[in-house]
Amino acid sequence: MVGKIIMEKLFTNFTYIGQGIGFMLQLLAGGFAIGTTMGLLLSILRHGKVLAFLVDRFVSIIRGTPLILQLSFIYFSIPSICGVRLGTLAAGIVAFGVNSSAYVSEILRSGIESLPKGQFEAAQTLRIPKYYMWKDIILPQVITNVLPALINEIIALLKETAIIAVIGGMDVMRRSQIVAAEQFEYFAPLCIAGVYYYVLVLLIEFVGRKIEKRRSYAKNS
Repeated sequence: MVGKIIMEKLFTNFTYIGQGIGFMLQLLAGGFAIGTTMGLLLSILRHGKVLAFLVDRFVSIIRGTPLILQLSFIYFSIPSICGVRLGTLAAGIVAFGVNSSAYVSEILRSGIESLPKGQFEAAQTLRIPKYYMWKDIILPQVITNVLPALINEIIALLKETAIIAVIGGMDVMRRSQIVAAEQFEYFAPLCIAGVYYYVLVLLIEFVGRKIEKRRSYAKNS
């Protein structure tokens, strides 16, 4: 009887905490989409020496300040400055996206700089428009070279989404804290949250390896 009660309680906790996965994945997808788009733009601007000083300062500031500070600034300070209040999800996506963009730009920059300069010179000699040069020649090679680093950035961003609990976002971490506070017991709820995070990380790693193998096969064939 006692064992049945414990199992029912454990199942209830697993279900309740697991309901935060959807919110967490929205933060991850939105944040990485913004981070990739901004990071790509920043890396191209830096390579082309366009606004290089401003781009460098932006990347330095974002990488040099805590994510929790950036999230708090966007959620609490923006309304008083601009009069526009973002919801928890929107503020999280913007904060995680801006933060990720600085790291993605560094990853892509290293990938761009690893390519032979002759490829850029050949494209210029052949008068290939810059849009097609980046789209068809440079970026496919860069993505292949830095894919493991991008997968690591996705994993890091997934774990960083737990910070959304600071502003009340109902993700896995926040829900585990609520369960722990209600039941006056932290071990089991936090272990459940850890299981969800770990399983998602393993899934991302698995998908990343599959993509790497496919791109490596396509490159060598």
